[in-house]
Amino acid sequence: MKLLIFILSVCFYADISYAEIGWWFNDNTPQQSSSGNRHSQSFYAVKQEMLEKIYYDHRKTLYCNAGFSAQKQIYKPAGFKLPDLKNVDFKVYDISAEELQRKAARMEWEHIVPAQNFGKTFTEWSDGHKNCVSSKGKKFKGRSCAEQENEEFRYMYTDMYNLYPSIGAVNYLRANFNFTQFDKKIADTFGSCSLKISKNKAEPADEVKGLIARTYLYMRQAYPRYSIGEPMYGILKAWNKKYPVTAWECKRAYRIEKVQGNANKIVKKECINKELYHN
Repeated sequence: MKLLIFILSVCFYADISYAEIGWWFNDNTPQQSSSGNRHSQSFYAVKQEMLEKIYYDHRKTLYCNAGFSAQKQIYKPAGFKLPDLKNVDFKVYDISAEELQRKAARMEWEHIVPAQNFGKTFTEWSDGHKNCVSSKGKKFKGRSCAEQENEEFRYMYTDMYNLYPSIGAVNYLRANFNFTQFDKKIADTFGSCSLKISKNKAEPADEVKGLIARTYLYMRQAYPRYSIGEPMYGILKAWNKKYPVTAWECKRAYRIEKVQGNANKIVKKECINKELYHN
């Protein structure tokens, strides 16, 4: 009993969650090298929780600040428009103009750090798995195989800190492109929505650069298998310093910690310093 009290005291003063030390008391619980999500492995369930428990009173998309309903219907901001897919200088995965229009009318949950960025560190993504065989006997790999066979991938894939509401068409065209700071003037890709996509890179509006940077830095800190290459890491560090946390970013992180059980320590520290870490 004295040992238990001592350990709980250490956790309180060191800001360590009980979930992170659960393996000390339960031999059936494996020790985790990650300080990330251990709340849910279901993407469907997490999307519902994000809508109902995190964004219930802040229904705005990340890039375009577009409103959306509880049914995920998008209210397009004035001046928003889709690009002509025949005249863009970035890769567009197979989609018709009609389907893109339909996607522009609904909200989707976007992975800020694209699933491919961390997915490719899993052998199930790159090489497949003996169990990844379709009903027709065809082997498959990639996201579907990693999600089916690897628990750690599912935890990373459903981490709430990495999920943000986006106009479906914007999410689709951003694809798995990494963020950058363009060194020349480039027109906004979606009209009044300040997101630029060019040469398979993307640059968001200044208002969300800090938040995006801290999301990448969190994923790097929480999941040791994920790394960020240069020069992107340098850009993200600069954005983190230049664009401080906002009241909504802090409230969002506070709510996610309450639901998911782990903290985005990078955001939490700054929010506490500004006395913004509350609901």
